[in-house]
Amino acid sequence: MTPIYLIQDRLVPKEEVRVSPDDRGYYFGDGIYEVFRVYGGKLFEAEAHFKRLERTAAAVRIDLPAASSELQKQLEQLIAANSLIEGTVYLQITRGTAPRAHAIPAEAEPVLMAYTTELKRPVRMMQQGIAVVTMEDIRWLRCDLKTLNLLPNTLAKQHALDQGADDVVLHRGGLVTECSASNVMIVKQGAIITHPADNLILHGITRAVALRLARELGIPVAETPFTLDDLRQAEEAFVTGTTIEVTPVISLDGIPVASGSPGPVTRRLQQAFEQAISSCIPQ
Repeated sequence: MTPIYLIQDRLVPKEEVRVSPDDRGYYFGDGIYEVFRVYGGKLFEAEAHFKRLERTAAAVRIDLPAASSELQKQLEQLIAANSLIEGTVYLQITRGTAPRAHAIPAEAEPVLMAYTTELKRPVRMMQQGIAVVTMEDIRWLRCDLKTLNLLPNTLAKQHALDQGADDVVLHRGGLVTECSASNVMIVKQGAIITHPADNLILHGITRAVALRLARELGIPVAETPFTLDDLRQAEEAFVTGTTIEVTPVISLDGIPVASGSPGPVTRRLQQAFEQAISSCIPQ
């Protein structure tokens, strides 16, 4: 079946999609995006994703082409058009087309594009855990905004893959921030610790869900900076993200994290997350 894309407010075959060379997203990365998880043909945590989209749009001064409620309806139509059951929806909005100039054009009309991708849950990775390496975080200081400027994250991810690892844990002068495309948490004395949701990390939707579930389980949570030494000495470590869900970290720079196996707090959180999405997943 030919993939169907959402362009502005129209559903069209992929072959009809065109990108103008004057689109500011093309030559400036001047745009924003969201990646939604789809379980059982339904958007997961849609309200939280749209709130983050609205926040990012306001911060970078891009007008959304429609209200979030209308955008959600359009994404639901896109999911149905592609018969997507399990996967993701990628939504991107650029500032629009205009002659190349750094100043924000007064007349540009935002360009919306969205498509779906079939993607199974990373069950094996969640069961076995992943290996990560560390790297200095030298990105800009508005990592909380979900913009198209992802070259630093791309290079960080490749740095990890080049060393045979699954991802990179970034740090600023020894203070851990996040991974290339996910948030990172540790367990210390039975409590979950993760970097606060400030400008240095993306405010992950799965991060927020995981912290909410942890509190519901009675697991202590601290949103406070922690160091690389804390990470090395952690009882457990795990990452959270839209496509990776809750995945244990079992190796750091080639050295096992604690026992080198997923820990009990991570497993409890995985089970709680499974229950949270179970209403969306066909039985």
